[in-house]
Amino acid sequence: MTLIDTPPPTTTTTTTTLTIRGPLRERYDEILTPAALDFVAQLHERFGGRRHDRLADRMRRRFEIGNGQDPTFRSDTAHIREDPDWRVAGAGPGLEDRRVEITGPTDPKMTINALNSGARVWLADQEDATSPTWRNVIEGQLSLRDAIRGELRYTSPEGKVYEVTAERTPTIVMRPRGWHLMEKHLDVTDRHGRTLAASGSLVDFGLYFFHNAERLIADGRGPYFYLPKIESAEEAKLWDDVFTFSERFLGIPHGTIRATVLIETLPAAFEMEEILFELRDHAAGLNAGRWDYIFSMIKNYRGRGARFVLPDRSQVTMTVPFMRAYTELLVQTCHKRGAFAIGGMSAFIPNRRDEGATRTAFEKVAADKRREAGDGFDGTWVAHPDLIPVAQAEFDAVLGERPNQVDRLREDVAVTPAQLIDCHIGLPITAAGVHGNVSVGIRYIEAWLRGLGAVAIDGLMEDAATAEISRSQIWQWIHQDRTTEDGTRITREYVEGLIAQVLDEVPRHDRDRFDDAAEVFRDVALGAEFPTFLTLGAYARFLVED
Repeated sequence: MTLIDTPPPTTTTTTTTLTIRGPLRERYDEILTPAALDFVAQLHERFGGRRHDRLADRMRRRFEIGNGQDPTFRSDTAHIREDPDWRVAGAGPGLEDRRVEITGPTDPKMTINALNSGARVWLADQEDATSPTWRNVIEGQLSLRDAIRGELRYTSPEGKVYEVTAERTPTIVMRPRGWHLMEKHLDVTDRHGRTLAASGSLVDFGLYFFHNAERLIADGRGPYFYLPKIESAEEAKLWDDVFTFSERFLGIPHGTIRATVLIETLPAAFEMEEILFELRDHAAGLNAGRWDYIFSMIKNYRGRGARFVLPDRSQVTMTVPFMRAYTELLVQTCHKRGAFAIGGMSAFIPNRRDEGATRTAFEKVAADKRREAGDGFDGTWVAHPDLIPVAQAEFDAVLGERPNQVDRLREDVAVTPAQLIDCHIGLPITAAGVHGNVSVGIRYIEAWLRGLGAVAIDGLMEDAATAEISRSQIWQWIHQDRTTEDGTRITREYVEGLIAQVLDEVPRHDRDRFDDAAEVFRDVALGAEFPTFLTLGAYARFLVED
């Protein structure tokens, strides 16, 4: 794309200014219109302060857990859980059947592949599967705009033409960035003259909603969102207020927006009913965000002793105690309130050049989806189009012609707070597991720094969430003085040796980012302090525009 030589525009509401710091390339003005920027500025004016309050709440809660105060079900909201009568809004048009959802980033090629995939829903991911370069953020919005209007077409550098050919395309559910993430290419100056980077959440949501909500409604669907990294009912209430203001802003009926909340943090697992209650006029369901949930468990309990230390990442499956408890509670909670329960993503992916690897991926994904469908989930995620028939077959076997199984209440489930934090697995940490975490962490971060947010590594689809597990396990194993099964202590020096080994193993080229990736990995895995997210420092220091 060409660069347009114009000064950075500024848009002003009565008290808030929003200034663009990123370069304006071809067609960026179609997304960054004065009216859209004014809307995003108004979102910051009304909700930016509350966002910072909620982030402060997160810090306080992590401190309490780290100092021995285990989470439990809230006493001050018991009346919400005990009230049998309330229900959520449920499925909006186009969300009645969600048995298979495909996830992926929003670049033109991946957008077209998703829309042609045959899935019922596409999670258009501006979060963990997208490296938040300015180009990815704005051009992802352009891809979505064009796709919604039937105008998207892409020609690869090799000359291959990609077009949407499916008669029925998936319903789009867009995932904005989480509350903790910023957008450094947009500055917000408040009424007091203080200038901060914009909220990634409000930028992603605001631009998508402003440009596409009315068109989506006219096409018989609607503005639908996946909400990531939520940790409390108060965070859900903040999103609900954003939705209500936005609906009024465009003059569309209250409750038009539908949200599916990812339960991917430990604190949120103790407030699932409260989260649904706060979003009840907009809530469609909950999703079991398995990889971030494992990361959240490690993050919150990283300093609480040996009983909270997990073995190799590959051994932390959906059937270990704390994961089993949380997914069973999620299904029960959703169906009690008329919400959909959506399963998570198995990381195994096929390889069209390796028949054996593909067969293994199909078998593992089939087993995973068979368990989810049998447990009562209404749908599930896949990350590759070839996995859609595999997943659909397992849900078809349980659902038949029914669009969902929300009527299955799972009254047999009774989960206690102790079960939600039961990390006993009984397996060792292996030398291969330590090496694998270092290798995957560095290789993923290197790709992320080059603008790739979802990467196939060693037969698995890695994104920011899986990389977080890899680096947080290394940090915890070092600080909890763990050893591998052969008796080797896991120390900083040991891991430094593995970093050097990985850098020797990977193919290098002039434009790779492996040296920067290794520095990021050292910061987030070997430092004295534990950064809450690996992407925060990497985004601020290393993610530069080309």
